[in-house]
Amino acid sequence: MKIVLLGYMASGKSSIGKRLSKKLSFKFIDLDDYIIDKEKMSISDIFKFKGEVYFRLIENKYLIEILKNNENFILSLGGGTPCYANNMEEINKENTISIYLEGNTATMIERLIRKKAKRPLIASLSDDKIPEFVAKHLFERRPYYEQAKMKVKIDNKTKKEVTKELQILLN
Repeated sequence: MKIVLLGYMASGKSSIGKRLSKKLSFKFIDLDDYIIDKEKMSISDIFKFKGEVYFRLIENKYLIEILKNNENFILSLGGGTPCYANNMEEINKENTISIYLEGNTATMIERLIRKKAKRPLIASLSDDKIPEFVAKHLFERRPYYEQAKMKVKIDNKTKKEVTKELQILLN
């Protein structure tokens, strides 16, 4: 079984993916970490020195490489991954279960303001600029996220609660 977690920044893809992988005894893969390992460069440095077009090309290449793997795993994507190349088409092939960790705009804004320093994409924005940035991004990305085979609402839930809900859904 291949489980792919997708959603916006701070929706909990990595932390919930790690928890779920322990519960199901599956390997956990974070696409960004995989790219960093393969490219020997941080994501922000790839953007800075090679540009977003290069990043999106290798992101697609490594995504396909991971999806070809035949073992059970949980893969956590970057927030933008579903929106580029033919990534959602690749993700939704065959025996892959794609799950959208869906948070409403208010939830995502609140989470991002709290963890702003750890998010290069928004670290330089003042708190009052984040709501518009998030609302615009979610509006653009939602059609891609909505292509996931399953959807789990994350609003007002702990990571533990979302993990438990996913376990029940997957059994």
